[in-house]
Amino acid sequence: MKICTIVGARPQFIKAGPLSRVLQREHEEIIIHTGQHYDSNMSSVFFDELNIPKPKYNLGISGGTHAQMTGKMLSAIEEALLAEQPDMVVVFGDTNSTLAGALAAVKLQIPIAHIEAGCRVHDLRNPEEVNRVLVDRISSLLLCATQSAVTSLENENLRTGLHFTGDLMYDAALYYGDKANEMENHRIVGFNDNLVNLPPQYYLLTCHRQENTETDAALFQILSAMNELDKPTIYPVHPRNRERADRLCTQNSFSNIMLIQPVGYLSSLYLIRSAEKIVTDSGGVQREAWFFNKQCVTVWNWVAWPETLEGNINQMAMPQKDDIIKKLQVIPDFAKKAEYFGDGHAAEKITKVITDFLTNRTQ
Repeated sequence: MKICTIVGARPQFIKAGPLSRVLQREHEEIIIHTGQHYDSNMSSVFFDELNIPKPKYNLGISGGTHAQMTGKMLSAIEEALLAEQPDMVVVFGDTNSTLAGALAAVKLQIPIAHIEAGCRVHDLRNPEEVNRVLVDRISSLLLCATQSAVTSLENENLRTGLHFTGDLMYDAALYYGDKANEMENHRIVGFNDNLVNLPPQYYLLTCHRQENTETDAALFQILSAMNELDKPTIYPVHPRNRERADRLCTQNSFSNIMLIQPVGYLSSLYLIRSAEKIVTDSGGVQREAWFFNKQCVTVWNWVAWPETLEGNINQMAMPQKDDIIKKLQVIPDFAKKAEYFGDGHAAEKITKVITDFLTNRTQ
């Protein structure tokens, strides 16, 4: 059977890695890259590190409003699907690439497998929530990373094609984690293209969401908190946030923060595994911190992964210096962890569900 997998953003590349490795044992897979993340460190390096087959289609679509981006992707993906005539389309998560891929497929009556279905923050002001809700309603297979996602879909009366498979990001963390730790020389590059030597102990900050970076106010509070900590902070900066982060650190003499360029997946895992604690606004990084037993503070208005909050392993914070510092001082209870994200074999389970669905459909 032929399957078209649609990716466009960093978390989707990570999930595609373990899935492609298993999926291609039984099916022909065509990868369509929308281009939503266009920087080489945000895109191509992930394909290289994760040994993902190069996309057959790279649509090069990024920037613009949500509507502009989604509309351009929808048209271009439709052309690719018409050319390929796949038996199924696989989409991940909640980005504009996810929505555009699902809409193009359903209009062409191609079944959709939605990986990471059922994730909810229960607030349609969050643009990703809109994407999640819409894609779940038009997908043939709803493949959930957690049991809480299964419950959310059952509460919405979406039970057909519903499966708990576990989290592909957990598969990836287990598979690539040791490889990342074995790397002797991670290429950590500063803003001046100079190689950076990591301090022996540090905190890790990842901060890219629009609500935390579109004005000086929120980002200043986050950086102020990190600058006051007892160890240096390493901050890989998203390309669109580079000017603001650099300016705020320079103007305010935040000498305890090391700004670096975006890193690939293996280096990201290394930074997470080696960090003392982590402050993030990323749904992926908060899970990776949880996987590797790292205390995490998430600066965001919505709880995307409630499982990570058990035992204060992850805590939610406002973009305010005092709140972030207060949360970092809480002692987490790692004994509260459980197999909320599966057993590390989500790729095998997803592939079996897809294979069974397609086999039954042709009989």
